[in-house]
Amino acid sequence: MDFQLNDEQRLFRQTLRDFVDREIVPVARDWERSGRYPTEIVEGMRKLGLFGLLVPEEYGGLAADTVSFALTFEEISRGWMGIAGILGSHSVSCWLLAHHGTPEQRARYLPELATGARRTGIALTEPGAGTDLQGISTTARLDASGDYIVNGTKMWITNARYADPLPVLVKTDPSASPAHRGMSVLLIHADSPGFEVTADIGKLGYKGTESCEVVLRDVRVPTSQLLGGLEGRGLQQVLSALETGRINVAARSVGLAQRAYDEALSYARERTAFGRPIGEFQAVQLRLAEIAVRLQAARLMTYWAASRMDDGVRMDTESGMAKIFASEAALECATDAMRIHGGYGYSTEFEVERLYRDAPLMSIGEGTNDVLRGVVAKALLAGKSVIR
Repeated sequence: MDFQLNDEQRLFRQTLRDFVDREIVPVARDWERSGRYPTEIVEGMRKLGLFGLLVPEEYGGLAADTVSFALTFEEISRGWMGIAGILGSHSVSCWLLAHHGTPEQRARYLPELATGARRTGIALTEPGAGTDLQGISTTARLDASGDYIVNGTKMWITNARYADPLPVLVKTDPSASPAHRGMSVLLIHADSPGFEVTADIGKLGYKGTESCEVVLRDVRVPTSQLLGGLEGRGLQQVLSALETGRINVAARSVGLAQRAYDEALSYARERTAFGRPIGEFQAVQLRLAEIAVRLQAARLMTYWAASRMDDGVRMDTESGMAKIFASEAALECATDAMRIHGGYGYSTEFEVERLYRDAPLMSIGEGTNDVLRGVVAKALLAGKSVIR
């Protein structure tokens, strides 16, 4: 890829940019502080067709290329990173259904998911299992009637109060060895008896979308809700979808870093000390330059990984590298932007305070960076990826 957007991508980006500047930027700080759910923003994203980003055209979706997918999360996160989470979990789940669902499952759910009339998320993490998904304890056993009976608890579930259905990773054969052979994904309806969203988890940042605990007590799920119709494929299905999720997180990080740069540059031009703008002092100039370098490098790496996915090649190494670099760049950019603001950077009256709270999540979500470094290294040692 030559890293030049085509005409369609540039028009798409401008449409997103206008939407963010008009509908998100003016309200983000106040709505986040008050805990107000962004209903109007969600409706705006629905009207733009963004809930159908990864839904095939035959089901009414945009079938967006991965670079355009990344542009979406970059621009929305520039306005308010938490809002991108609403769209992120939904999109990963749509990709999961589109690529692994049975024809009946795709026909039943994808058309409404594409319009936003129906929303979804994905339930993987548990109180005792996060990055180590093979360590989950949620089980689904077949009873005499032929239905699955599901028991377990899921944590940090985005869109939990709106997802219907919610894809849930379970163990259909807890005794399987290795464990992934006994793992499956079930599409569970929100109105199923025994399905309960029990709590919203308080967070340092990442406001605007809920992160919830979901408890499943003897939830009865028909076998027709088994993703793909075959047991034992759940972990592979989920991991393939998380490649898209890592592009999503890398792009969110780029959007957050862009906002940090914008705020720092504006403040350096306007704020005066000792009779001149602080941007004229070399210490501030060095921080601005570092923010710009990290931002542009993270952007190019994210677009590179996205373009590899569009080429149809396996790109877990590339997406992992982009996610590692971009997420850490976002945290460094947010920190430097806060330093440029001085004491005001610690005030809730300025945007950089929110960016500073949002940034750490990017190095944790969709696989912690330390674990991803191990994944990248193993791929390099095995010759599955070549850097040159």
